[in-house]
Formats: sequence, C-alpha cells, structure tokens
Amino acid sequence: MEQTMKGYLFRLLNHEELTREEMKSILIGITHSEYPNEQITALLTCLQMRGVTVDELLGFRDGILETGVPAILQADRYIDVVGTGGDRKNTFNISTTACFVIAGAGYKVAKHGNYAATSVSGASNVIQHHGIKFTDDIDRLNRSLNEAGIVYLHAQLFAKAMKYVGPIRKALQFPTIFNLLGPIVNPSQPKCQLLGVANLDQMRLYNSVYQKIGIDYGIVNSIDGYDEISLTGDFKVTTNSYERIFSPKDLGFDIAKPEELVGGATEEQAAQIFDAVLENRALPAQKNIVLANAGFGIQVLEKGKKSIEECIAIARESIDSGAALRTFRKFVELNS
Repeated sequence: MEQTMKGYLFRLLNHEELTREEMKSILIGITHSEYPNEQITALLTCLQMRGVTVDELLGFRDGILETGVPAILQADRYIDVVGTGGDRKNTFNISTTACFVIAGAGYKVAKHGNYAATSVSGASNVIQHHGIKFTDDIDRLNRSLNEAGIVYLHAQLFAKAMKYVGPIRKALQFPTIFNLLGPIVNPSQPKCQLLGVANLDQMRLYNSVYQKIGIDYGIVNSIDGYDEISLTGDFKVTTNSYERIFSPKDLGFDIAKPEELVGGATEEQAAQIFDAVLENRALPAQKNIVLANAGFGIQVLEKGKKSIEECIAIARESIDSGAALRTFRKFVELNS
C-alpha cells in the first residue's frame, strides 16, 4: 500500500489530479491505518497547495459515507442548513436557529453538525447546552423527525474516518480537504441543502459538487466574507435554477451591523441569542438574519416554485406564531 501512496504523491507533486475512485480508496486506506502519518500529511498539503478538484472531494466523500454509520430516515424530502465555517466572524448559531424555524413551518429537517472549530459555539455546542443527548439510534432519530419535524445528527457519531486524521489536522493548523467535507457528508444524505460558504471559490466548487450529487441546493455567500446571509451588505445566492446578487433592501430588511451578529464570548451567550430568536424577543437584526437564511432554505425545499418573499413570510409566521419555539421544545423533550 505504501508504494501506491508513493505513486499518488509523485503524481500530486507533478500537478496531476487523482480520480474519484483513487481518492475513495485512499480514504478507506486511512481508516485501515495503511499509511504513515507523514504520508497523509504530505497528501493533505499537496492537495491544499494545488486546490482540490470536484472529483477529489467527491472521492473522499464516498469514502467517509462508506466507512461511516448511515442514518436512514423515514422521510422523502428534508433539508440540512449548514455553513462551511472558517469565516472567523464568531456569529451566533444562525443556521441551527434557521433549522428550527424551517421545521416550525412544517417542513422536515435533518441538521448535521459538530462542535465549534473557529467560533465560540458550533451547532453541537448549542444543542448540547439545552440538555440534548446525541444518538445514532435510528429509531430515536426517526421518532424525532416524525414527531418534532427535525432531527440532529452529531457528526462524530457517524463519520468514523474523521478520528483517524484528527491529530494530523490539529498539528497542521491550516484548512485541508476535510474542512470542505463537513457540509456534504450528512449521513442521511438529504435531497435538499442550503449551504453557506465563506468565498466565491468555494461557491463554484460546491455548485459543481451538488450538480454531480444531483440534489436541490442553494449556496449563499455574503460578499463581505460571511459564510451565511449576514444582511451586513450584498450577498450572492446560487441554486439549481438561478444565480443572483441580493441586497438586504431587496428583501425588505435593513442592513445589519456586524456587532449584531456576534455570538458572544461564551457558549452560554450564544445559547441566549438562539433562545431569544425562537422566543421572538431578539434584536431585529438577529431575527431578520435567521428569517433570510430560513427563507432561502424553504425556497430550496419548494424547488424554487415559491418566490423568496413568500418563503420569508412563511419563516416569519413560524417565529411569530410560536411554532418554531414549540418545535424546539418538542425536540428537546424527545432528545433529552
């Protein structure tokens, strides 16, 4: 096996691309401890310096899904709302909050997430803060999806391959292909996804990835570098059917100030903002940002057949009527 990796590394040093199948077999080899850490480090560094191709990313995705624990959900159409992270803006849990607003509006959601990497509070932090116990028990997961309309999939229980590269990623201290995988390895493989990316290069990469996977998607990026719709300025949206730059005013929103998005200095403060939005007592900017992200998520679920104004109105009703909060309370009851 070592000889094979040597061949791969020579090809990468020669600026060649690896195939989807080769990348899948490398990932599986990593989980079988077939390569020394030095070779894995060299591989990740080569890929990062050249830039990952669509097929290389999909090959690692195939390997992670094959070596991981699947989550077979009893629902045909549901969405995941997620950001790539790494924008270093330390925002509150916008996509996680948006997920409960979408579920409160009567849609199904399978949120995939992890502990924070670059902010104070990741999705798993805010969920666990409310007393949720993570599980990979499929009956419990399906009960949550059917009775609360939403299920939470804690990444570490499902993507078994990640533990083999954890120490290497930590030692490298720069982003690698594994940072790009999080959004596309939801173990339930949803047919709908809203993804926030931190730059337009990532938007192009994931646009091609989603087209190859064949799902309904929306990819959003705030031009000033947020990996979600921040309403701090113009933002770009790419979906199966359109590509467009919006301003907050296009959607009837005021421009938000960056300080209104900050998740605070502690997990506790981030959880307080999450609660405030669902309880409809947050700052107007905080509520609006969640409405915007939830609205575009709903539009993906509706296959683009509803206007974004209609979709934001549906999200607003979910918060204003208390449905989003009731959904969250039911979710806590079922998962604590």
